[in-house]
Order: sequence, then C-alpha cells, then structure tokens
Amino acid sequence: MTSYDHPTGSGSPERAPAGDDWRLFRGDGERRPVAFPEAPPWRRFDRPDSKTGAKVPYPRPYLIGPDESDVVNAALHLRRPLLVTGQPGTGKSSLAHAIAHELGLGRVLHWPVNSRSTLQEALYQYDAVGRLREATLPREADGTEPDIGQYIQLGPLGNALVHRERPRVLLVDELDKGDVDLPNDLLTVFEEGEFVIPELARLPKDHAPVHVQTDHPDKPAPVERGHVRCAEFPVVIITSNGEREFPPAFLRRCIRLDLPEPDERRLRDIVAAHLGDSALDQVDDLLETFLERRAAGELATDQLLNAVFLRKGGINLDAGPLLQAVLHRLGGAV
Repeated sequence: MTSYDHPTGSGSPERAPAGDDWRLFRGDGERRPVAFPEAPPWRRFDRPDSKTGAKVPYPRPYLIGPDESDVVNAALHLRRPLLVTGQPGTGKSSLAHAIAHELGLGRVLHWPVNSRSTLQEALYQYDAVGRLREATLPREADGTEPDIGQYIQLGPLGNALVHRERPRVLLVDELDKGDVDLPNDLLTVFEEGEFVIPELARLPKDHAPVHVQTDHPDKPAPVERGHVRCAEFPVVIITSNGEREFPPAFLRRCIRLDLPEPDERRLRDIVAAHLGDSALDQVDDLLETFLERRAAGELATDQLLNAVFLRKGGINLDAGPLLQAVLHRLGGAV
C-alpha cells in the first residue's frame, strides 16, 4: 500500500511509495530534524485533565463479552480477587485498567511479579539506614527526631489496603512467575484485609498515628498502632499465563476468569474501537494473515493493531520482512 500524493505527467495524483517518506531513521549516518508522528492510541500515556489540568491516564477502549463481564461483576460483589488467565494478548492486564476507568477508581496500583518478588515488598519498605543516618541531625538542632513515617513507603498491595471509602484497583501481574510460596503468603492478607507494620507496632501505646508514605506524594496515610486495614476490599486483578498451578487454598479464594482468544468478529470490533471504522476498509488481508499465523503459533491482538495502524498510515506491509517483524510469533526461541 502507498501514500502521499505527488503530481504525475498526466496531471493526476498518484500515491508515492510510503517507504520514501515514512522512515524517521534511515541508517545512513546523516543527521536531520524529524517530526515524530502521533503515537498509536494504545501507546499514548498521561494527558492533562480538561477540568483540573492534572495528569490522567489516556483512555483506552476495552471490549469484553457479556459472559466475561458477568464473572467480573461476581468478583466485585463478592469482594474476591479475580484470577484472570488466557493467551498473551487477550487483555488480561488491560482489564484492570478498564475496571478502574469505568468505575472511576483512580490510577491502577501495579505489582509486576517476578521470581524475586516477596509479600514484604508489596506491603511496605522501611528505610532503616536512612532513618539512622538522619536521626542525629535534628538532635543537633532542636533535639527532636524525624518522624518514622517519612521512612516507610507503602508498596502496591499496602496502598490498596489503606482505609478509604472507595476501593483501589490492584493489578498483580503474572503471579505464576513468582516463588511457589507467594500465593500462600497472600492468603492471610486477602482474607483479613489487613497487615501489620512491626516497626510501628512497637511504638508506645499512647503514640499518635504515624503518617506513612503512599503512592501519592502529597497524601500520606495515617497508621495507628502499626495496623493497616481496609474499609473496602480492593479490586484485585491477578493475571497468570498458566506457567504453573496454584494451590487449592488460594484458588478457593479467587473468582476464575479465562479470557478466550477473540474471534474474527471481535477482532474487527477491537480494530474499530481503537482506530475507527475507517480502518476496517484495510484490514481484510491482515486479518486473514493474523488468524492463519495465530492458529499455528502465538500471536497477540495488539500485534494486529500494530499492523493495521501502520497500514492506515500508508506504510507498505505487503513485503514479507516488515510484516513478519510485526506479526512475529511470541513462543519459542528468538
């Protein structure tokens, strides 16, 4: 496919090869000023709010079937974590952002799990060294010690359990990549909706509530006697790629949701939601190629969106190497 009109000998406009114009980087060592084009909708980040001017996440369309949305609603009513499984690109992580956006629950708290992740880091971190280093400085001035709350930073799970009227959304991403004991470590916290900060629990009984640092720099949270307890259980979305099984005790406390791979009709709806109905005029061959390759291996829906976005911008995807790079398999050796 081509774009960018230029005059021909007959005087009629004709599209020039997009390869002459769309390349920002040419690999020839020449330095030149370039104007960056607008990013795809799903790669745009914070934008200023029209009323307050504060930065808010860029809205992203999310489509889900009625059966799947009923499972989400069941988890919301039951105040249970939602364990979301499915192939890469089915929208597991995006579901958390869609819920937060539709219900007006603010920015998603994100805990990306890896093999070194611990429950402790998700709850809070205590900078004991920093407190020890700075403790002597105020004594030299007026004899007072710095507030211990300045050195306690709540993690994503800790922030989710702060006492508030409306719950926050917590995304526990790829829990199956964590240590085998991590799901069991979460059981008590999920059941009780609270945890204890020992450094604060050891303070005198008559000590005033300590304000600890949260994900909002200007809004510390008061903690009394070291106990952090939620008023409303957070909306917990746990994703898994199925790399290993979870213990039955953990599964019993979750609502299960398996997101199916979108069929052709749903893929067309997704393209239209992100790129507009006009993008469907250029999607047939890309969609056919995508479905063929997805049947043979792993492909994610956003790879189709990438291909359609480039095609819509006038970039020739008919050539093999570029299309292969965009619709590459996600499984196997690289």
